[in-house]
Amino acid sequence: MTDPTHAQHTDRHLVLLHGWGMNSAVWDDLAGDLPPGVIPCPIDLPGHGDRPFSPPLGDLWSWADTCLDAAPERATWLGWSLGGLVALAAAVRAPKRVEGLILMTGTPRFVRAADWMPAMLPETLDQFHAGLLADPAEILARFLALQVRGSDDARETLRSLRRRLAERPQPNPDALSIGLNILRDEDMRGRLPDIRCPTLWIFGTHDALVPPAVAERVEILMPGALTAVVRGAAHAPHLSHPDQTGEIVRNFLARMEDPGAGPSEGPTTP
Repeated sequence: MTDPTHAQHTDRHLVLLHGWGMNSAVWDDLAGDLPPGVIPCPIDLPGHGDRPFSPPLGDLWSWADTCLDAAPERATWLGWSLGGLVALAAAVRAPKRVEGLILMTGTPRFVRAADWMPAMLPETLDQFHAGLLADPAEILARFLALQVRGSDDARETLRSLRRRLAERPQPNPDALSIGLNILRDEDMRGRLPDIRCPTLWIFGTHDALVPPAVAERVEILMPGALTAVVRGAAHAPHLSHPDQTGEIVRNFLARMEDPGAGPSEGPTTP
């Protein structure tokens, strides 16, 4: 006989979007550690992993539309780095379809400005762009190293990233170039107040790409958002600190399911 309690339970979907030059294999460990009833839905960004790329996919909004086309009708969206920008755009584009957001080492603006100092120098992305034309494989290798720099156990995290990348096709060079354009040009700060769904931002204390000081800015731009900082992590906390990061994600999902669940102050900072 079917358990009536179980019969009333409705599965929830969690869309997982990876970062620049990566693929959805980076979510294998996290996807296996989700609460019961949460179904992982990893989606490759255009031109990454197994997803094809076509020339019209030239900006953030077209990438968000492509991911929405591949996503369940309603889901919580978890985006890492560049995937976080795409998740934010999806929430703006289709607010009724995005019931929650988790931004993993994400930021509304990746490049430094006079009024946005905790960010990358524009020259860093310019160097990646220039190198991409000459040697895409070398640029990807440099970007991998930059993501783990300063993290606890950086070597093992780097090996893990390399293994996952090798499991899928190499990213399309045109998609890589457009992805860098999105990181350089997009500024979603003005859109954050329009996003009303439950939102969690996760940062790493040693992140060289998205400094943890972004948390303070996000709390001003999105007063209802939760923030968490993983101590000792760099730009890939789900790989370098899977237990702590997984706990933060699970606590947030539990709070979405039952607002009375978990500590009232939100995710803890391990």
